[in-house]
Amino acid sequence: MVQKTSGGNNAFHNFHNDFAHIEDPNERRRLALAEIDKAPFGWYHVRACIVAGTGFFTDSYDIFCVSLLTIMLGIVYRNDNHGALSTSQDTAIKVATSAGTVIGQVGFGALADVVGRKKMYGLELILIIVATLAQSLTGVGPSTSIVGLMIFWRVLMGIGIGGDYPLSSIITSEFATTKWRGAMMGAVFAMQGFGQLGGALVMLILTSGFKESLLTAKDYAHCTGTCGLAVDKMWRALIGIGCVPAALALYYRLTIPETPRYTFDVARDVEKANEDVKKYISGKSGEGHPDEIQQAAARQTSVALEVPKASWSDFFRFYGKWNNGKILLGTAGSWLLLDVAFYGLGLNSSTVLTAIGYGKGPTVYKQLYNLAAGNCILVCAGAIPGYWLAVGTIDTVGRKPLQLIGFIILTILFVVWGFAYKQISDHGKLALYVLVQLFFNWGPNTTTFIVPGECFPTRYRSTSHGISAGSGKIGSIIAQAAIAPLRTRGATKNHPNPWLNHVMQIYSAFMFAGIFTTLLIPETKRRTLEDLAGDWDMGDESITGAPVEKKTS
Repeated sequence: MVQKTSGGNNAFHNFHNDFAHIEDPNERRRLALAEIDKAPFGWYHVRACIVAGTGFFTDSYDIFCVSLLTIMLGIVYRNDNHGALSTSQDTAIKVATSAGTVIGQVGFGALADVVGRKKMYGLELILIIVATLAQSLTGVGPSTSIVGLMIFWRVLMGIGIGGDYPLSSIITSEFATTKWRGAMMGAVFAMQGFGQLGGALVMLILTSGFKESLLTAKDYAHCTGTCGLAVDKMWRALIGIGCVPAALALYYRLTIPETPRYTFDVARDVEKANEDVKKYISGKSGEGHPDEIQQAAARQTSVALEVPKASWSDFFRFYGKWNNGKILLGTAGSWLLLDVAFYGLGLNSSTVLTAIGYGKGPTVYKQLYNLAAGNCILVCAGAIPGYWLAVGTIDTVGRKPLQLIGFIILTILFVVWGFAYKQISDHGKLALYVLVQLFFNWGPNTTTFIVPGECFPTRYRSTSHGISAGSGKIGSIIAQAAIAPLRTRGATKNHPNPWLNHVMQIYSAFMFAGIFTTLLIPETKRRTLEDLAGDWDMGDESITGAPVEKKTS
């Protein structure tokens, strides 16, 4: 009998003592995971959501303030081009973050399956903090370009942001109770909305703070001297403030225990996982320290675990089966198709707002203020309600129905926006933009994050989520590099975005395709991760050639 431990109360239940009398380590594994899955929602769940969600607040803040950043960089550094970056410069800065994000998502995702979630969690925030501070302190010199330096640091920042996607998703998933797993993961992802709002509010505050200086110029081309100095301070403050929430969450990320499921199924250390469960539920930071003799004995018996061991050959063999590969194709394809439109609009929100009349004014102050206020309206009216509607319905309606209905409605909205563009008033276009943001987030933008963190087996969960998320950022690169620049085709001074309606038509085609990739994914609502793992086609034998016993829920 394993020695019982002290601690535990109504809020922090001591799961360890519930199964301490069980001698078989595999049976203790089953009971420990069952207790995690059935645990009532408590403060430790809230704490996990806050720690993971703070990272997403930072990610979203850093990603979406780029539409304001490029405008201010143009004002400060491109007086020779009417105070605006060239289309290629604007696109390069925006694509840089997405390019880095792809690397981070795939790289951190794979490493978290190899060395563990704990060893990787927190490193991505350190990278974000360093790259964010470096951006805010960047300046030009005789041999350097501000655009080149911003691209370099935003690629590095993107790698850190990319790492946060698979790590936060699977850590939340593997610690969550089955009943509220979707809501917990959705709450973490919903912090993106507050990150977007935070960027817009900071911009509003900065614009108001430098009002007198900004009133001295009537447009971007004439914003020099005092006005230019004010804008230079503004963009540096806007970017630099983004590292504050990341710094606040860093300690808690560096001190979390390893997830019990990784320790059970990949590291195959049952006793260590038992101690980590106890430590996590009791609200203490760090990892548990099991008895070394019991730990060694449990490792000797771990060969009896039903979970196949991870390896490259097993990975390709596993996903080489259509029943398995189609699910990865569904999660990755849905995320790619979604992000073409989601980031095509989100990273160009200021451009779209200007095109529909919400970035205009008699002075630079009024123009920047209207852009910031317009972003606030979009986020408060569409993005944040969409995220939290998803949190409230994800565990009742289900993931697959929300994603399917979302893609259908988005297809209709983009068709209306694209083909009736010239007949719709500016206020009507703003209303359409708000509805698009609402159904992005109350639909595929949330579900494409949640499903890959649930449906894949533990040994490849992080890698598969990283591949799915990386596919999404490839979609955002396609949007930025190939589709969004089309808006300026045939541009004139009075009509800088004459092809914007055709861009919306292209987005509608991507949303329509998302309907069919959604059909490939499973429904994961209210099912344990072990039950979901039992759906996978393992074949008749494991990678070692030994028969594999089918899992049961």
